[in-house]
Amino acid sequence: MAEAHQAVGFRTSLTSDGAEVELSAPVLQEIYLSGLRSWKRHLSRFWNDFLTGVFPASPLSWLFLFSAIQLAWFLQLDPSLGLMEKIKELLPDWGGQHHGLRGVLAAALFASCLWGTLIFTLHVALRLLLSYHGWLLEPHGAMSSPTKTWLALVRIFSGRHPMLFSYQRSLPRQPVPSVQDTVRKYLESVRPVLSDEDFDWTAVLAQEFLRLQASLLQWYLRLKSWWASNYVSDWWEEFVYLRSRNPLMVNSNYYMMDFLYVTPTPLQAARAGNAVHALLLYRHRLNRQEIPPTLLMGMRPLCSAQYEKIFNTTRIPGVQKDYIRHLHDSQHVAVFHRGRFFRVGTHSRNSLLSPRALEQQFQRILDDPSPACPHEEHLAALTAAPRGTWAQVRRSLKTQAAEALEAVEGAAFFVSLDAEPAGLTREDPAASLDAYAHALLAGRGHDRWFDKSFTLIVFSNGKLGLSVEHSWADCPISGHMWEFTLATECFQLGYSTDGHCKGHLDPTLPRPQRLQWDLPDQIHSSISLALRGAKILSENVDCHVFPFSLFGKSFIRRCHLSSDSFIQIALQLAHFRDRGQFCLTYESAMTRLFLEGRTETVRSCTREACNFVRAMEDKEKTDPQCLALFRVAVDKHQALLKAAMSGQGVDRHLFALYVVSRFLHLQSPFLTQADDHGYGVSYIFMGDDMITFHISSKKSSTKTDSHRLGQHIEDALLDVASLFQAGQHFKRRFRGSGKEDSRHRCGFLSRQTGASKTSMTSTYF
Repeated sequence: MAEAHQAVGFRTSLTSDGAEVELSAPVLQEIYLSGLRSWKRHLSRFWNDFLTGVFPASPLSWLFLFSAIQLAWFLQLDPSLGLMEKIKELLPDWGGQHHGLRGVLAAALFASCLWGTLIFTLHVALRLLLSYHGWLLEPHGAMSSPTKTWLALVRIFSGRHPMLFSYQRSLPRQPVPSVQDTVRKYLESVRPVLSDEDFDWTAVLAQEFLRLQASLLQWYLRLKSWWASNYVSDWWEEFVYLRSRNPLMVNSNYYMMDFLYVTPTPLQAARAGNAVHALLLYRHRLNRQEIPPTLLMGMRPLCSAQYEKIFNTTRIPGVQKDYIRHLHDSQHVAVFHRGRFFRVGTHSRNSLLSPRALEQQFQRILDDPSPACPHEEHLAALTAAPRGTWAQVRRSLKTQAAEALEAVEGAAFFVSLDAEPAGLTREDPAASLDAYAHALLAGRGHDRWFDKSFTLIVFSNGKLGLSVEHSWADCPISGHMWEFTLATECFQLGYSTDGHCKGHLDPTLPRPQRLQWDLPDQIHSSISLALRGAKILSENVDCHVFPFSLFGKSFIRRCHLSSDSFIQIALQLAHFRDRGQFCLTYESAMTRLFLEGRTETVRSCTREACNFVRAMEDKEKTDPQCLALFRVAVDKHQALLKAAMSGQGVDRHLFALYVVSRFLHLQSPFLTQADDHGYGVSYIFMGDDMITFHISSKKSSTKTDSHRLGQHIEDALLDVASLFQAGQHFKRRFRGSGKEDSRHRCGFLSRQTGASKTSMTSTYF
């Protein structure tokens, strides 16, 4: 939802007073710099690239090849067809006694050249194979002969036991779609929400754009796609995230929840100790590339580039543009508790502290009675302020409190030990979950360092959560880390019978270091203003979270439908019932099939979906008629999703064209984007029989109500399910005893599902 909110409000660059900043750099220079940044990233990973760049071969394969050449030479065979003799002639003559050494060096050089050629050939072959997307377009459950052949070849060329970044050099680059196709798809997507007059005017603008500007802008994009790693991702990061001057809190950052129904220990320090240790274990595996790359169908690798900045990363504010600061390593975490900041070391004698030792350190912080210094308590509210304002204040802070600021920004991540409990309660399950979500999203506005890549939040009753900064990566990356953390801290590390971390205390550990902030007087008023703005922003958020457990993935699979498409079409029905109209809908899809790919938009409010919704609201339409229209809408959504994943979406291409037009100072009414306000909805399939929905909107809007939409979503899901014979009993069960206790029947108090089976999709209306 955070990405969608940023994207629909995209402006190329805004100053603090709202005026647009001109992009004066020539477009060719910007394209050159994009490629230069790509090559610098490759060089900075030189050692990892050496280890993984030889994949699917290995350094041992060179030794085997060299030995085979030496053996052939000993048997008076020349596999080089005379090339080694020519190499020997080019080597220095060290005298007759070194004639054998020259032969060995010649064989080594020939083996290296042959080995490199073979590796390059394998990389090219694998890249060509991975450029095939026919498997995406095939019906679910069916596989054609070409796809079976492709799978077999991918298995042959992929090698065994890949490391996290092993496939990076073999991933294809994201293609630049045809501009004619993009414009056609765009017009098709807006047709359901525009009047005939507005659509005709939009079509005229589109034709004018194709005639006057499209070919020139497209040429620059094709040039960038050849030179840089990805034609859109770096601009997406810069213009949608880093150049946005809006506060990060609510607008950009997102959250992740703990287990809903299980809390492994009620001890706050113990839960923090295990969670921090598990996160650092994940970082250790990440540094050693022991995390296997994500493979679709067990074969097709996804890009792993976003994993690089999970830890030791901070978004540094700038007056006009932020930048991401990433450190190679950090051996401490920054901790916030009751308005005070601490530095807690995570290593002792170059080894990771045990969970029990970390618990001991966090307990020392909880037991520390010292009060917060003046204005220290609300200092972190500055990270929730508009970015330009925070950048100006940070300059003074860096001068007056450089050591404390560096301890926070240079930490592996930020930890907030909240003084209040959170999570699901039996007394008021609906309100408690909403409050839990709000606490993770915004807190009190001054108890999260929103610039850090993520903040681990530990509540007083042992509940956990994450607040994640969005610019460095997308939700699936942090979600993978979070699932590992929950599984490791709960099931692998575990807790003793009294709720403490396993292991023994370490009395020799130095106490956590209290950070001292020498805050100049001029900062005090800035902190107060930032806190006031953060509270206004936080209080305007209407969060609603509810699990739905009448059915989930298993029922949808029995209907032979895509679970994501099922929910998306149901959301269209729910939104229409809520607002009485259709609107453009932003569903995020991943483009990590390509090198450094991030996301693309699925415009899920299609003509087919609208036809289904109208039929559902028409009492004269029969269930079989509605079901037929529903299947057509699902098929259309699946086609759009597959097109987006294969780099043939609409929005990222239009976005990149717009950026080029700004660099060239070309005005195009067709490419001008307008802001949008509505609902943000994310849903998570938890196991086979539960779907958890997270809805957000603004309380200041008179047209939206997150709780009202939640009721419409429940109704829409049941109405859609009842179109299928197998799903008719769900509606009878739900309606049987009235609405008052329906939320309890929808899974608030049902069993806990495994975190390893979750998948999240975000949608913005």
